Order: sequence, then structure tokens, then C-alpha cells
Amino acid sequence: MVKLIDKPKILQVATSGITFKALLLPLVDRLEAEGYEVHITCSDSKQTRELVDRGYRVTPILIERKIAPISNLKSLWRLYRFMRRERFDAVHVHTPIAAVVGRLAAWMAGVQVIIYTAHGFYFHDRMSAKARMVVLGLEKLLGRITHMLLTQSSEDAATAVDEGICPKERVRWIGNGVDVASFIHVGDSNGVGGYERWEGLAEGDRVVGFVGRMVGEKGIGELIDAMDMVIRDVPEAKLMLVGDTLDDDRDSGFKEVLSRKINKNGLAPRVLFTGFVDDVPKAMASMDLYVLPSHREGMPRTIIEAMASGKPVVATDIRGCREEVVEGVTGHLVPVNDPVALADAIKKVITRPDICREMGEAGRRRAIEHFDEGAVVDREIKVYRELMGARLGESV
Repeated sequence: MVKLIDKPKILQVATSGITFKALLLPLVDRLEAEGYEVHITCSDSKQTRELVDRGYRVTPILIERKIAPISNLKSLWRLYRFMRRERFDAVHVHTPIAAVVGRLAAWMAGVQVIIYTAHGFYFHDRMSAKARMVVLGLEKLLGRITHMLLTQSSEDAATAVDEGICPKERVRWIGNGVDVASFIHVGDSNGVGGYERWEGLAEGDRVVGFVGRMVGEKGIGELIDAMDMVIRDVPEAKLMLVGDTLDDDRDSGFKEVLSRKINKNGLAPRVLFTGFVDDVPKAMASMDLYVLPSHREGMPRTIIEAMASGKPVVATDIRGCREEVVEGVTGHLVPVNDPVALADAIKKVITRPDICREMGEAGRRRAIEHFDEGAVVDREIKVYRELMGARLGESV
């Protein structure tokens, strides 16, 4: 007979507090409810301090989002000392740099269970062959000390096995999801259901929206170029950009480049920057169409949020996005870095309110059926039970 230790002690590791605030708290809360003692570590930030204020066990440790050898080694050493001192039973890592230094630190500290959620592998098809080989090689090396690799994308799960990152028995698809009920399905964005459009948007605007970090790899530059073309044919079109850059973003200067591009093209009156917002459902409700022109994704949560809000989606034809968007049914998929194709897809949707409604309704049905947050957390908890029982159980 196997009996678990009384209260397993878990450490969740990511680079920034916003990752926890936006993505990981449902897992943290559920683990606590299941009887685990959960700790969080990430770089200090406004969002990190908000987690502390809300009562979460948080120990700030700087983990940069970019490759910076000296800083990365310092993070590794600090994480190792922290893990060794606190004697965690399991460490669960998220986001690329934290996944590297966090797993190495856990292995050095002798942690019995190491879990890695690949929210999207850093390597992708548009990388140079040399860069892809280096990143893939690192994933394979770290896969040897990973007890379970969780992927949100089914394509990533297959890739992990095919590329030899981890054997099949140590790879588990968990999916991605949101609390669909928390998103306002207004049908028509303009004030229906008690929600008015975001300040700065008028009733007659045809609003194209984006939610995320303002960095180049999200395809925002191409989106601005596309909107320049869209507005020529649809003068009532307006772009709503929800988000900002983080202090530790690899591409932290991109927002200034973006502002210059907008001003140069004379688009400033047609572009609304909101910055980061807490009320994402209200932001989504203010849009007619959601666009995500990313170069690289895992299983983007914002597309699911848009579908839960009853909004059609235009996204790039990359892993993750193509698992969520059904071409011609819930939206359209376009090639990466192709402003012309992006503009054509946007115009095809926002000029047809009937198409907007039909695709939005189909997207909401798909979100309810396939992208429920509770089901994702259930799969994660099942993995915890299996691993903790197998590696930390004691014969009695």
C-alpha cells in the first residue's frame, strides 16, 4: 500500500508575475485545495507584489526573459540555494528561460519530481537551422532530467516525442482553456448586456482588437501595416491594442518603434492603446474581431478568450493557433509576416456583420466544447497524483 507524505511542498517557477496572474493561478489554487503547499518564485514586479498582497507564498528571484549568461547563472545559483533550503518535493517550471534554469536548479538540489509545462516550444520552423539545432539540443538535454513534460498544444506533444525530447510515457497533452462563463457574450459589442465599449471607441467603429505583449514576435508591426490598408477601404475601422511591454522583455524597445510606425503612417487617430487591463472580458466585448498575427505561439489563451466572447478570429497559421481557429468557420488563418493577406482577412470579416456573428457564435460553441479551464486543471492534477504517488509514496 502507498501513502503520500502529509503535505507535499510544491514550487511553481516562471519568469514574471504576470504569467502567474494571467495563466497559472487556477492551477495554484487547485493544488492548494487538494492539500499541497504551493510556493511561487518569479522576478519582482508590480504583478508579483499583487500576488503577495493576495496571500500567495511568493519568493521573488530575478529570472530574465532573455539569454543573458551572467544573469542566468545568478538565477540558477539563487534558485538552487532556495530549493535546497526549502526542500521542495516537486518543482514545476514554466516559460522558456525559467524552464531551463529552474530544471537545472531542481536537479542540482535533488528535487524528486520535476515537471515542465511547454506553453510553446521556443524553437520553430522559421528559425535558422543552426539556432533550431541549439535550442532543440538543449530541450533534449533537459528532457533527461524532466519527469513529466506537459504540453498545451497537441502538435507540441507529438513534436516532443518525434524529436526525442522526452519518451512518450513522459509526455502528456493537457490543452489550454479559460473560464468561459466569465466572458461576456454580447452578440453585438455596442452596449449589449450592460457593457459599453471601451473609452475612446465610438458606436460606429469597426474594432479590430489585439491582446498581449507589445513585442515584435507577436506580429504587431505587420498588424499596423495591415490596418493601414484596411482603413483605406474601411474608414470606420479602428485598432484596439490591449497590453504593453514588460520591463524584462527581450524586445522592450519595440513599443517606441511601433509608435513611430503608427505616427509615420498617420494612423494615430485610428489606434487605441489601453495598456495592460484587469478587465479582459470587457476589452474583448469591445471588439468586433480579434487578431493574433504571432510568429510563434504555444496554445494562445487570448484566442480562446476571444472565442468565449463570441468574437471571430484572424490568426497566423502556426502551431497552437491552427488548433484553435477553424478556417472559414470560427475565423481565418493567414501566413506569418504577410500584411497583405492579414489585411484581406480582416476586411473579409469586419465588412460583413452577418459573418462576424456567425463566426463568433461558432467560436463560442467551440470554446465551450473544447477549451474549458477546469478540464485542463483536472488533467494537471491527475499528473500530480500519479507522479507524487510513484516518486514520493512510502510503503506502509
